[in-house]
Amino acid sequence: MNYFPVFLTVVFVVRNQEEMLEAFLRKAIAQLAGLVSDYEIVVVDNSSEDGSVGLLKRLTREDGLPNLQVYALTKEVDSDTASWVGLENALGDFVAVIDPLEDDIGFLPQMLDKAVSGADVVFARNSQKPKRSLSYRLAYGAFNRLYKYVNGVHLANEAPQFRVLSKRVVNFILQHSQPAVSYRHLPATGGFARVNMSYSAAPLAAKTKRLAASMDQGMRLLVSTTQTPMRLVTSLSLFGAAANVGYSVYVVIVGLFKEDVAPGWVSLSLQQSGMFFLISLVLMVLGEYILQMASLSNEGPLYHVGQEFTSARLTRREKLNIEEVALPVDAHAASMGKGS
Repeated sequence: MNYFPVFLTVVFVVRNQEEMLEAFLRKAIAQLAGLVSDYEIVVVDNSSEDGSVGLLKRLTREDGLPNLQVYALTKEVDSDTASWVGLENALGDFVAVIDPLEDDIGFLPQMLDKAVSGADVVFARNSQKPKRSLSYRLAYGAFNRLYKYVNGVHLANEAPQFRVLSKRVVNFILQHSQPAVSYRHLPATGGFARVNMSYSAAPLAAKTKRLAASMDQGMRLLVSTTQTPMRLVTSLSLFGAAANVGYSVYVVIVGLFKEDVAPGWVSLSLQQSGMFFLISLVLMVLGEYILQMASLSNEGPLYHVGQEFTSARLTRREKLNIEEVALPVDAHAASMGKGS
């Protein structure tokens, strides 16, 4: 295995994984200890309902695991937001984001090799997927095609969640008003040196992914990272205003050149078209105003850390320990005599 003289942060997002959590962390520590000169593991507990938080507390004691940082959230959030909790608290030169149920930490050395060689962003896509319902697969494919059409990036293939980011990419994302949302796509669209890799490993996820759990995250990501949906509203409003002007011209022509027009039809039609014209203009102006305000606004915090604790053991401190050895009395006296 290659050895890299860097400080690496590994972010794990977990929820209700008490049974496998300790074994997985011990395996990760054993691999990281021989891979990099220094490391830290940031565990974000996404509001687990089992005993995961209690277990993580025990693992950060004096007799527990080294180099752990734990952030326990008070409510469940989407996976991107939970991952960002770990990224914004990371100290390493490089940050790896790993889903323990879907991603293979054994592929991390190949990714880190690309990162150390100059890539600011390294993505890895697992060709083996966890079980997904039919509705999830259909919606997932439609969402990625739509997102690529409006933003030019296929998130599943070009910006998967398994990634290694340099510290300057993390700092770049921090400058945005909504980093928890921008984190997913900015590494692929920000112009950084990027490498996309693929591998094949059986995921550990046992539950089938359902559509309902991912709809809110997908819609928020689509709406917050592009102006296309609201731009469509303003375009339709402009089209409605123009159509009503055209209809008004048609009504006037009919009133002037057609003799058997029903009494009051011309005035009623002009009144209705005028009202719809004004409504369309109002919608267009409001749409543009909302677009402008959305670009300037900054949402409140998307998460709240209820508990935070860190390992009592840090390997980098253990490496710096110096043992003081007292000189024998005779040797001390001899050294004093030489000094005089």
